[in-house]
Amino acid sequence: MEFKKEIRTLIWIAVIFSAAFFLPIESARFNTAIDATLDLVKWYAREHVILCLLPAFFIAGVISVFVSQGSVLRYFGANAKKWLAYSVAAVSGTILAVCSCTILPLFSSIHKRGAGLGPAIAFLYSGPAINILAIILTARILGLEMGIARTIGAVAFSVIIGLIMSIIYRKEEKIKKEEQMNIQLPPEKRPMWQTSFHFFTLVLILVFANWGSPAKDDTASVWYYIWAYKWYFTGFLSLLLAYSLIKILKIKWVWVLIAVAVTAASGFISSSLIDNAKLATLVPMLTGIASLSVITLLDKNEDENKEWTISSWGFAKQILPLLALGVVTAGFLLGSTHDGQTIPGIIPNEWIQWLVGGNSFFSNFFASVVGAFMYFATLTEVPILQGLIASGMGKGPALALLLAGPSLSLPNMLVIRGVLGTQKTVVYVSLVIIMATISGLVYGSIF
Repeated sequence: MEFKKEIRTLIWIAVIFSAAFFLPIESARFNTAIDATLDLVKWYAREHVILCLLPAFFIAGVISVFVSQGSVLRYFGANAKKWLAYSVAAVSGTILAVCSCTILPLFSSIHKRGAGLGPAIAFLYSGPAINILAIILTARILGLEMGIARTIGAVAFSVIIGLIMSIIYRKEEKIKKEEQMNIQLPPEKRPMWQTSFHFFTLVLILVFANWGSPAKDDTASVWYYIWAYKWYFTGFLSLLLAYSLIKILKIKWVWVLIAVAVTAASGFISSSLIDNAKLATLVPMLTGIASLSVITLLDKNEDENKEWTISSWGFAKQILPLLALGVVTAGFLLGSTHDGQTIPGIIPNEWIQWLVGGNSFFSNFFASVVGAFMYFATLTEVPILQGLIASGMGKGPALALLLAGPSLSLPNMLVIRGVLGTQKTVVYVSLVIIMATISGLVYGSIF
């Protein structure tokens, strides 16, 4: 046994040494891929972690701590009415407006609270896929028929994939159903409307803080005005959150007032000292999250408040390392595309464009696979596809990528594997890719 262990160690040393020895640093393509990796990591850290993931961890913490197990079981549990469970899960994306990574802590929360596999998978897919903002942008930029096809496909996918997963793993679901029938649930600690108010306040803060900028020539639409005043909306919602902390969570009003004052002061200071407007907005958000963490951890009136932040930290520890690994891998292989610039990865973009032209089975399948592994932040898939279509990408593969891409990514898959295990993750990813391929073929043949 000891000998085998030493052999494995020797093999790892040999592999790492060989990789270092033959490192192709003289290759322009390799160096460009390294640049793309670092660029994507930097962009992800600046644009996504503080504004998207950190609030999402606290939302997941609300589900884990404040949303009673009875409520989760009532709407998502193995004994819940299927039409209700799948209906709620399928439309969740219209409320959440999150990306494939931000949905992960929320999915992990409802899964741990006892949600049935089918409704949980429907929720996992629909969260990023049925983003109402992305669907509107798709219809505006890529055409009304593409927007309608994406909507129908995303809703159908979430329900069908959830049902298939529940059928494949019906034995496990039957056991879970029997266990849940015997669960003695404690009485609700507070009315559901109070928990819902607290939860949706955090969700709306997440939505408005990440509201995407409109098209360059758009200066009069509702989208533009919401974007122009999004931080006013976010500020107002933050005051509602302060009210919720005092009235619902019973945190001392003095502590909450100090947290609000510190957060507001950080916003004024950052806007004065930091020239970059995007970076300036990160300071008050980070300050607000830090203040929220401190006042909940120090609160001695309600143990749940401390548990909320500890639970949120638990989701962060579970998810962030895997996301980081996935972002690095995706950046190196597929490159970095954002803010109108593209840095190619080790796989040339020209290959991708060449492979997804027309409407063959292979082009749709390849688009589904590339979309599944590539990371798309919320709304970025639309301008990326606009460029690919202009370069010759077929409409069928474009829809296939739209249906597979936003709901999956390599970072997303790594985290799902940690929650569901390898087998269920492979089945889920395969179902998404197969259904996206078929949908692309059908759509491409019609249009």
